[in-house]
Amino acid sequence: MLNVCTPSAEEQKEIASALARVPKQPLFGSDFEVSRGRSTLTDLPSFMPLGQRTNVSGDPSVASYVRIRREFSVQALFASVQYSFSNDGQNMVETLVFHVREPKDLIQVSLEDSASAVTSPQAMLATSTPVNRIRLERFGKSSVALARCYAAETGPAPDQSAYEPLFRSAAEILTNYRGVLGAKSTVPQELAKTSGVVASASKVKAKSVRAKASTKTPPDK
Repeated sequence: MLNVCTPSAEEQKEIASALARVPKQPLFGSDFEVSRGRSTLTDLPSFMPLGQRTNVSGDPSVASYVRIRREFSVQALFASVQYSFSNDGQNMVETLVFHVREPKDLIQVSLEDSASAVTSPQAMLATSTPVNRIRLERFGKSSVALARCYAAETGPAPDQSAYEPLFRSAAEILTNYRGVLGAKSTVPQELAKTSGVVASASKVKAKSVRAKASTKTPPDK
């Protein structure tokens, strides 16, 4: 069971060390990937912090997403970075994942933040949204994680003031990589294309249903 609310002093040092090694001014190679699509979600979102008071329906939801991947061009700790943005109509989630080039102890570092979909993707991307989850995947060991934790029925919210420097550092990294990856312009453009594909598919389906209905033989009188 991961202690995501109050990680130990040693785990805090590991998180701080990994965040400090993320390049602030990365040099990327020429290879890149931008993808978009829609995905059906049936499980509780991984970004949901422990004890957060959010209503989650048991029915599957559909999320539109955009992913951007770049390769680091020099022999650094990390080989690649992948940014993703998803919107299921209730919540918008950003995830930034750094993959280690030669995993020995650390495999990857991931940062997540989220915001209510009552605002627009453009507004979220223009704001330094607080990171609510930091996770280190380790080779041959359990993961190390830190998440924003809130009051629950079993008790009050834990005191996480000691972890604010880690959350702040993670938020600075995510905000910086929004810029260097061009997410502020790419995400809204690709989401609009996804919406256009879905709208076209809905029109075709509706037209097909009407065509089938018109070809039915009327009942005998």
